[in-house]
Amino acid sequence: MDRKLKTWEIALMFGVLIAVVAGSWLSKEQTELADSVIRFHVIANSDSDEDQALKLAVRDRVLARAEEIYPENATLPQVQAALEGHLNTLAAAGREVVEEQGYDYPVTAQLTDCWFPTKEYEGFALPAGNYTALRVTIGEGKGQNWWCVAFPPLCLGAASETIDQALEAGYFTPGQGALVTGEGEGYVLKFKALELLGELQGLFD
Repeated sequence: MDRKLKTWEIALMFGVLIAVVAGSWLSKEQTELADSVIRFHVIANSDSDEDQALKLAVRDRVLARAEEIYPENATLPQVQAALEGHLNTLAAAGREVVEEQGYDYPVTAQLTDCWFPTKEYEGFALPAGNYTALRVTIGEGKGQNWWCVAFPPLCLGAASETIDQALEAGYFTPGQGALVTGEGEGYVLKFKALELLGELQGLFD
């Protein structure tokens, strides 16, 4: 009985050690990746069908307005400065849609640091973690979110780039490119498993 218990304990400790090492590695990689990305985050007033549809309409208008203010071939600092300098303009674009559709919800826009879960997009995924984000909140902001990537310009309507174009343009280092595209290594499941590990660790902090 004692031997079985010790074997089980060793296996558990070994598993935890591997998870901690893997989690620390991914945390470092995610932090470096976050320094190259600006996320886009739209929060609906509520989960009603009407408010969710309004959220998508606001998203489209704000993205179109953001496309207009981005400098050509902009770097991340230039995009961040452009967004910070036009937050009122972006919020106003959202309010235009709200009023056009007969609502009176306020709309706010801010550039802020916030946590995102693992998110899979077409051809790539981003691991959970803290990212700088353009956050647009409609009304009470109690509805489901919509996430995308504002920089590199992967979600800007006609100006959107594919992940391959973003890699070719040098927005990501080769290591970051391998991380977000996964190269067939089941990376999304790995991201989500480590996200769950982080949540479990948080319960004991």
